[in-house]
Amino acid sequence: MKIGIIAHLKHPIVAPFAGGLEVFTHQITKLLTQRGHEVILFASSNSDSNLPVHAILSDDHYESSTGMRIKRKDLPSEYIAEHHAYFNLMNSIDQYDLDIIFNNSLHYIPITIANIVKTPMLTVLHTPPFYELALAIKAERQNPTINYVTVSKQSAINWQDLIAHCPVISNGIEMDSWTAYPNSSEESYAAWFGRIHPDKGLHLAIEACKKAGIKLKIAGGIADKRYYDQMIAPLLDESTEILGLQNQQELNQLIGGAKVCLVTPCWQEPFGLVVAEAMACGTPIAGFKMGALPELINEDCGILVDFPNTSDLAAAIHSAIKLDRLKVITAAAKFDIHRMIESYEQMLEKLATNKSIKKAS
Repeated sequence: MKIGIIAHLKHPIVAPFAGGLEVFTHQITKLLTQRGHEVILFASSNSDSNLPVHAILSDDHYESSTGMRIKRKDLPSEYIAEHHAYFNLMNSIDQYDLDIIFNNSLHYIPITIANIVKTPMLTVLHTPPFYELALAIKAERQNPTINYVTVSKQSAINWQDLIAHCPVISNGIEMDSWTAYPNSSEESYAAWFGRIHPDKGLHLAIEACKKAGIKLKIAGGIADKRYYDQMIAPLLDESTEILGLQNQQELNQLIGGAKVCLVTPCWQEPFGLVVAEAMACGTPIAGFKMGALPELINEDCGILVDFPNTSDLAAAIHSAIKLDRLKVITAAAKFDIHRMIESYEQMLEKLATNKSIKKAS
C-alpha cells in the first residue's frame, strides 16, 4: 500500500519524544515501512530524517528545550500556521496517489476538508472529544466520508455520542526496546514521566509521594510553563528531582530502577503509553482510576484509587511496591506493538480496497 500518515504538528516526530502521540506516530511509520509499504509522513521539518518525512510545517522557530514555537511579529500564530499547513496538504493530497490516508493529526482541518478528497481516510481518535475536533466530526457525520478507530474501550465510550460503535485498536510498544528489571535499584524512589502539563497531574504525584515519604524522580519536558511555575515549582524540594527529557535508555533505567511508577491523569486518559512502558520495565503502578487506566492495570500490576485523593494514592504507593515484579513483566506482553501494527495494517488494507468508492463505517 501507499500510505500517507498525517502527523500532529505541535512537535517534531523525533526522539526524545514530547509525548505519547509522537511515539505512536514514529513507531507506526517505521513499522509500516519495514513491512514493505510505501509511506509518506506529513509532519514538521525537524522530524526524524530516518523516516520518510514530507515536511508541511517549518520547525525553524521550534524550541526543543521548551517544546514551544517562538512567536515572531512577522509570522502567523502557531494556530494559524497549523491551519494553513493542513489546509494546503488536504487540498493537494490526492496528487500523491495514495491508497489510504492515515490521519493522526488531532486537527479539525483534515476532518473538515475530507469531503473534497478522493482518497479514503482512517482517523485515529487519540484524545477525548474537545471542542474543535468534536464540532468538525459532528459536521462530517452528516455526510460520512471518514472511517474512525480509537485506542481504548473508554475512549470509544467518550466518543459514542458522535461515533457509535467505534472500533478499538489498543496501543502498543516495542517490547524489545525495554529491558525488564525483576528487581528495583537499591535506592528507594518512585518515578513519574511524561509531559509536565495540567492533564498529567504531576502536582498530585508530588503530593502523594510526600505523604508516602518516598523520593520522586521526574522525567519529561515542560509542556505548560504556567502550570510548572504555579503548581510544580512551589512543591519542589529535596524529596523531588527534575531530570528533564530523557532518551529511551535513560528512561528505561530510571523506570526500571524505581520501586513504583506513578500515573496521575487529571482527564479521561484515552490510553496511557506510560503504563505499558512502566510495566515493560517490571515496575508496578500507583495511579488514578481515570480514562482507560482500569482497562490496562489489574491487581497484579498496580493499585488504582479514586481521583484526586492523594492520601489514598500515598497508601497505593506502599501497596504497589509489594507487588511481584515478575507478574508485572508477564502482563506487559499484551502491549506488544506487533499486535497493534497487524490490526492497523488489516484495517488500512480493507479501506484501501475501497479507493474508488469511499466508504464510511
